[in-house]
Parts: sequence; C-alpha cells; structure tokens
Amino acid sequence: MKAIIYGDSILKGVLLEDGKYIVSHEMEERISRSCGLTILNRSRFGCTIQKAMDRIRRDSACPAGEKEYAVLEYGGNDCDYDWAAVAASPEEDHLCRTPPSAFEARYREAVRLIRSGGRIPVAVTLPPILSERYLRYICRDGLSRSRILRWLGDVDAISRWQESYSDMIRRMAEEERIFLLDLRSAFLHSGRRPEDLMCEDGIHPSRLGQNLIADTVRGCLS
Repeated sequence: MKAIIYGDSILKGVLLEDGKYIVSHEMEERISRSCGLTILNRSRFGCTIQKAMDRIRRDSACPAGEKEYAVLEYGGNDCDYDWAAVAASPEEDHLCRTPPSAFEARYREAVRLIRSGGRIPVAVTLPPILSERYLRYICRDGLSRSRILRWLGDVDAISRWQESYSDMIRRMAEEERIFLLDLRSAFLHSGRRPEDLMCEDGIHPSRLGQNLIADTVRGCLS
C-alpha cells in the first residue's frame, strides 16, 4: 500500500522543543513500519488547503497504483489569524487565512481531484489545541494579550473556532463518503492529560501526541 500525505506541520512531524521547531521522522517511520505503508509525505509547515491545490492537481494528473491513499490534513493553519493585525486593531473585523466557505470549496475540490486520479481520499480531523498555551506563545515577543482578548472575547474562542473547522471536515467526510481518520477523538479520549499530548505552543502534538497519532493510524488500518 502507498499513501501520499497532503498536510501541514502536524503530519510533517514538527515539534517545539527547547524553544525551537524541529522535524521528527519517528512518527512517519513508525506508521510506515507498523502499517506496511510506503509514504510520500508532501506536508509543509504552515500549509493551507489553498497552497496545496497546485500540488494535488499535479499529482492527480498521474494515475495511481493499486490501493493508493491520499490523506488530507488541513484546517489548522486555515483557521488561524494574523495575530499582529488583531493586536494592532482589535476593534476591526479580521478574516482567518481561509474563511469557512473557501475552505469547504477547496477541500471538496481536492477530494474530487484525488478521486479522479484513482486514489482513495482520507480526511483527517484536527487534534484539539490548548488555547491558553497558544495565546501565551503568540504573545511571547510582545503582542498585547489584552488587545487580542478584547477581539476574541475569551481565550477559549481560539479552540472553539478551530473545533468548528474540525467539525466541518467530519461533515464533509460523511457527505463525500470518504474515510475519516479521527485524530480529534483519539486525543480527546486517550486518557492522557491534554497538556502532555501537546508542545508548549499548544498547537503541535508532542512526542507522546505523535505516538498517539501513529497508534491511531495503525488501529484504523488493522
């Protein structure tokens, strides 16, 4: 079996350790070994569904081999904001990188392209983020926490907004009748402390979180 992963830093294997972002290949290698998968990982740090479309179009123009999966792991960067702009003008309206209607349109287009190339599309829900940690991280270099909170209303608005994108992915998977890799439920029901599953920025899974992702993929394919 083969899998092409289209995603962002989560499935790229990015970790925040000692104040620096690094890429660990342990999760990908563990998935490959335990599931018998040949993986082509096209994930990129900071990637959105819109940025991925050209790559998906090019790959979909090439016929797939037998039983080839194409994994879509987007939404985390799409739902994010320009926090410097928010802090500078908390009284104004601000749009996230990919507003919901555009995200849904591009996501469904990606599914159609993947199918047209003979691959099996797989949707991935978003691991829950830790709002307080994330806000602390984005304010680390001097952005005003109070001004950002004035715009947000409350700190948990960050996680609620991100959850709405994960819910959108789940709904589209049901409507498009494609396989769903439900990382969100795996994280929420792991029995582990949420703080242990995430890095200090509140948005990237820790090594323990990456192990959970690998175990979830293996469980789905076994």
